[in-house]
Amino acid sequence: MIARLLLLVRMARPPVIVLLGLFTATGMAQTGHGEDRFLLARALVVVFGFLVCSVACNDIADVLVDRVNLPGDPGRPLVTGTAHRRDMVLVGVTAAVLALAATLTLHWPATLVTIAGLAISAAYSLRPLRLAARGVVAPLVLPACYVAVPYLVGIFAVRDSLRPEDVLLLAGLYVGFIGRILLKDFRDVRGDEMFGKRTFLVRHGRGWTCTFSAFCWTIGTVMLLAAVRHTTVELIAVNAAYLAVALLLLRALSVERGARRDEHLIAAIAIVGRGIVLSVLTHLTLTNAGWPTPQYAAVMIMLSACLLGLAVAMARRGPLAIPSGRGSEAAGERGVAIRS
Repeated sequence: MIARLLLLVRMARPPVIVLLGLFTATGMAQTGHGEDRFLLARALVVVFGFLVCSVACNDIADVLVDRVNLPGDPGRPLVTGTAHRRDMVLVGVTAAVLALAATLTLHWPATLVTIAGLAISAAYSLRPLRLAARGVVAPLVLPACYVAVPYLVGIFAVRDSLRPEDVLLLAGLYVGFIGRILLKDFRDVRGDEMFGKRTFLVRHGRGWTCTFSAFCWTIGTVMLLAAVRHTTVELIAVNAAYLAVALLLLRALSVERGARRDEHLIAAIAIVGRGIVLSVLTHLTLTNAGWPTPQYAAVMIMLSACLLGLAVAMARRGPLAIPSGRGSEAAGERGVAIRS
């Protein structure tokens, strides 16, 4: 039992939980009732179970590819031999049951969203559908799970209906996340080519991948600003800065200068992406609480300055080394993709 609990912790991938938690909290904040911590905790149990089940499906399906792309990665128990296939199946089933049981404490649409998310996630990784191997379909389907499920669970934790602005904000988060998910293929291209995975990068090359990513970043940011409640000058300025830095990093990534440099740039872009989500969440939280304009502006500016400074440092020096030889930020962003 203890070994299986430790396996569950290893599979949770804290950076991914943080990102999906941000989407969940954003959904709750969008309703105007994001201050209920107990309700947020219940919603996060759903998201945690959903994520672990999805990771289990993906790790079972991609074990051969992971042995090429991620040898020795402690976050891949099947690769390192710390778990067997039957352990992963048991963990996946248990996590799915946990997620569905937790939805019963929320409004009823949360259960439907979770069932749909689990089904799509399984279809993404497992045969016979195996959507991960279907080219452009993969970066379109995966964000539908990893953005829509936590965001909608956050909304349905508070109420049982969607409003037009909720859907527009979800669309902005979704399109922006597509721009990020395309980039994880740069780290996996060797194994993908060996095992015939026709990802967007393998099919269309580095230049077109970065161009399409930049397009998604731009459209997603515009949609977010159009959808969020009580848009302010500060929010627009902060997101414009995030977008500008992301586009500059993508331009640098479009020129091949080695795998290590790619890793640094993608890790930096990951920080910028989280910054955009965090800026929206912070804006909604502060405006819901009625913060005065000077204090609101100070928080927004300081938060963006810190994250952009971290992104620049990441692009220059790269992620901190960990025992597996991979960077912590890189591992986090790779985990977000759940290894298509």
